[in-house]
Amino acid sequence: MESVAQSIDTVWVLICTVLVLLMQAGFACLESGLVRAKNSINVAVKNVMDFCVAGVGFWLVGFGLMFGVSAGGFLGSSDFAFDGVAGGNQATAWVMAFFFFQLAFCSTSTTIVSGAVAERMSFRGYAITAAILSMLIYPVFGHWAWGGVLSGEAAGWLESRGFVDFAGSTVVHSVGGWIALAAILVLGPRIGRFGPDGKRIEPHDMPMATLGMFLLWIGWFGFNGGSTLALNATVPFVLVHTMLAAAAGGLAVVGISWIRNGLPDVQLTLNGILAGLVAITANCHIVSTSNAVLIGAGGGIVCLVASDLLARLRIDDAVDAVPVHLAAGIWGTLAVALFGDVSLFPNGHTRLEQLGVQALGIGAAGVFAFGVSYIVLHLIDRVLPLRVSADAERIGLNIAEHGASSALLDVLGAMEAQASRGDFSRPVHVEPFTEAGEMASRYNLVLDKFNSEVRKREQTANELRDARDAAELANASKSQFLANMSHELRTPLNAIIGFSEVMNGELFGPMENERYKDYVGDIHKSSSHLLSLINDILDLSKIEADRYELYEEELDVPEVVASCERMMRHRSEEAGVNLTVTVDDGLPLLMADKRALRQIMLNLVSNAVKFTPKGGSIQLAAFLEPDQRMAFRVTDTGVGMAKKDIPIALEPFRQIGKDSNIYSTEGTGLGLPLTRALARMHGATLVIESEPGEGTTITVRMPHDRVLAPMQRIAS
Repeated sequence: MESVAQSIDTVWVLICTVLVLLMQAGFACLESGLVRAKNSINVAVKNVMDFCVAGVGFWLVGFGLMFGVSAGGFLGSSDFAFDGVAGGNQATAWVMAFFFFQLAFCSTSTTIVSGAVAERMSFRGYAITAAILSMLIYPVFGHWAWGGVLSGEAAGWLESRGFVDFAGSTVVHSVGGWIALAAILVLGPRIGRFGPDGKRIEPHDMPMATLGMFLLWIGWFGFNGGSTLALNATVPFVLVHTMLAAAAGGLAVVGISWIRNGLPDVQLTLNGILAGLVAITANCHIVSTSNAVLIGAGGGIVCLVASDLLARLRIDDAVDAVPVHLAAGIWGTLAVALFGDVSLFPNGHTRLEQLGVQALGIGAAGVFAFGVSYIVLHLIDRVLPLRVSADAERIGLNIAEHGASSALLDVLGAMEAQASRGDFSRPVHVEPFTEAGEMASRYNLVLDKFNSEVRKREQTANELRDARDAAELANASKSQFLANMSHELRTPLNAIIGFSEVMNGELFGPMENERYKDYVGDIHKSSSHLLSLINDILDLSKIEADRYELYEEELDVPEVVASCERMMRHRSEEAGVNLTVTVDDGLPLLMADKRALRQIMLNLVSNAVKFTPKGGSIQLAAFLEPDQRMAFRVTDTGVGMAKKDIPIALEPFRQIGKDSNIYSTEGTGLGLPLTRALARMHGATLVIESEPGEGTTITVRMPHDRVLAPMQRIAS
């Protein structure tokens, strides 16, 4: 029958075991919160699975490999499918409590991997990885370091050399971290994590992750406290050191992230606390409280540096499991020799000798745990891919791997479906009395407002379209009316002009009264002016109705300019205005409509004559600009106009200052609008420069493609 003291120790170990098992819930909450919502269920289920796999696997094989009769210090050779008999001794409550405690440790090491490979490793692949870890790698290395714990005699080859790892900074955490590193290297990074458009993938539920951290922190007191395997005087020190190291790790990371980023990073802070816990795990029984603070702070800093290093190397650890458990675990294992009480070192080692033994244990863990897991996982991946498909990764492993969803995911999925279809006419489903339902309700309110605005805009657009159609119809009707009327008026006007010319020429005998002859001249002049006006109206109407056709040909520009000069010379002389014409030598041919080009120049010169007082001057010029575009320019010394009036002058039937003495003159306001329209039909630009009292300059610039090869001229 067990003694009272042993019974107390048994109860203590069982209590600590339950606390360690609580860490499994902590890992589930932490990892589920740190991944995206579409993968949270998958991560939680993987935590459940590794608990199951590790539990059965450690019972079947792992406990025997770890604590069975040693075969050369490398692995246990008995106690498989453990039935309570250990090392040939009859089962006791204490032995069963020890088995239970170690099983919890095994599951903890296993679950470290689940966070690192989150969001891309298949459920099947993860189950295989958990089995390899719990049934082979963890127990074999555990035998090296802890093989004689149950028997009280050093059995493992590292253990016999004095390797110290009180509660598993290396055995539990670094081994799990090495396997996690191997797994993420085999899998590769998540889609969108790195590359030209790569970015940090943000957690979806930091309060959940924070709760997970607190559960782990509390469970760690069982992790470290239970490793005494007895409720003795060492326990309070272990617990205090555990507490201080965690707090120091959190403070160190908060301070650094605050200085570096200007704000405290929540995820880094959580990981800093966990790194402090991992770091103190190997040495909490042999260090002082002040050293515990230094070790915890160092763990947080090491974790931060390792996290930055992984990012630079483009190694994707979804929850920074490798920095927390591997990097901080290595630091904590070295800290045994750096900060531990030398008098408590096994084998009587000096501090330097102990540092060498600790480094040996770290190296052995890396070579064995990383090497074996990388080779095995790589081989398995070639036969049975460990990573999910790209499509599965995009839609999320909750649905792809388990067909599972949540109210939040349903809402987000409905939103995404609406965005992909471009159809926002239907509200999303609202699950009452939930946060997701509240979000859906608010989203539907936004949809209602959006759809209302869309309907208003559609109504406005319809009204504008109707108004535009009506305006176009009215404009077309107007143009058609003007064209018809102009056509109908030209015939009688031509007859009037012809008869007036006959009468003025006295072809059928002389007119006895000179006043009749004057009247005939007035008739001819007025009829000609009216015909010119009607022709302008007809041309402008044709242009507006898109019925004006250009008859393009290769034009000798000097010839066209000369004909315009002959037509306008008499009119300028009558007005007492000096007209000069300049044409550049060797002008190339121009592809244009001869009638339209002549009309442009005549309208510009006629307009200049109209607004230039007697004694003024007008210049018509044709030339090549520096960029080889051909230009026509009419400059006058007339009354000019303000810049604000230029747009008015270009509107049909509008004249500037019609009631002003300065601008009072004949005209209908069609000359400039028609000129601009004809220019645009040629792809040309018309620019007006004018100042009141200083005259006006109008330039028409033809496009490059209308200027042909230079025509060779022979001097006469």
